[in-house]
Amino acid sequence: MNTNSAVLLLAHGTPNVLGEMAEYLSRVTGGRALPHDVVEELQHRYAQIGLGETPGAEPPPLTKWTLAQGRLLEGLLDGTPVYVAMRNWHPFIADVVAKMRADGITHIKAICLAPQNSRTSIGLYRQALLSATADMEVDFVPAWADHPLLVQAFAEKLWPVWALACAQSGRRVPILFTAHSVPCRTVMTGEASIEGARPGTLAQSTPDPYAVEARRTAALVAERLSVVGLTERDWHFAFQSQGMSGGPWLGPTVEDTLNALKDEGHVGVVMQPIGFLCDHVEILYDIDIAFREIAGELGLQLWRAESLNDSPVLAQALAQIASANTSATSANQDEAATPNAV
Repeated sequence: MNTNSAVLLLAHGTPNVLGEMAEYLSRVTGGRALPHDVVEELQHRYAQIGLGETPGAEPPPLTKWTLAQGRLLEGLLDGTPVYVAMRNWHPFIADVVAKMRADGITHIKAICLAPQNSRTSIGLYRQALLSATADMEVDFVPAWADHPLLVQAFAEKLWPVWALACAQSGRRVPILFTAHSVPCRTVMTGEASIEGARPGTLAQSTPDPYAVEARRTAALVAERLSVVGLTERDWHFAFQSQGMSGGPWLGPTVEDTLNALKDEGHVGVVMQPIGFLCDHVEILYDIDIAFREIAGELGLQLWRAESLNDSPVLAQALAQIASANTSATSANQDEAATPNAV
């Protein structure tokens, strides 16, 4: 990279206090208002993982770990600065881009901290970034779901907890990989844009790659553990955290899968969310509280692999991606996206 280049890590964003929930959710949904009971339920979930009415001693987990990942990456890049921006909360993408411009940055290597490509994530990050960088050169990394070091990082977290679960239960324990669900309409009949056309010019509808890429990451992690005896019969895949706003969402669900594992005679399950790179509400509440409770009611013990968080192997993966040559994306290119639902 030249002296006017920088890396920009893009993440989803999360509120800092419970009172910001309604505004935060309106950004997630693209301005669509949500029922009051949905806002209250999500406030409850965030409160369960430590979010309060006033700012805590440290940022919420997603912000904390994303900033830490940025610092680790910067330490590997030999002087190239690393910035962090969020799509749905502070620090917003547009604000961080303005700071980069003021710092003299003219070229951005943008990496989404969501390895699997989806219109409800990557497409929206790209759209927000390009709208803020009309006068800058942008290299946008669309996906890195099968990066060898990403796979290694997940495998290193999974192996010890799987070994522990099998030892404690005295039998082989199935592994359940998960990724965040998305509305079915964005996967089956999503609209793809024409590269280079003005925003809103649509090409023929094409399937979204997200479901395939999520399963691909899981399969590669499982393959990495074949050397310690993991077989295809030992792992399953499900989509978690389906939204509360109606309409069909991508499955199978974790709940249905846990029931199926119980019916097969299993006594426990090891979960690893391979669609997330750090702790946040979909892990700390959905898995550690809600799914653990469901598993307990079924008579299943639930173990979870630690999140990547400040994994040095993840940092190395990001460093390789940041240093790789990619073609620049002009600021007048855009990609159609469907606003996230909750």
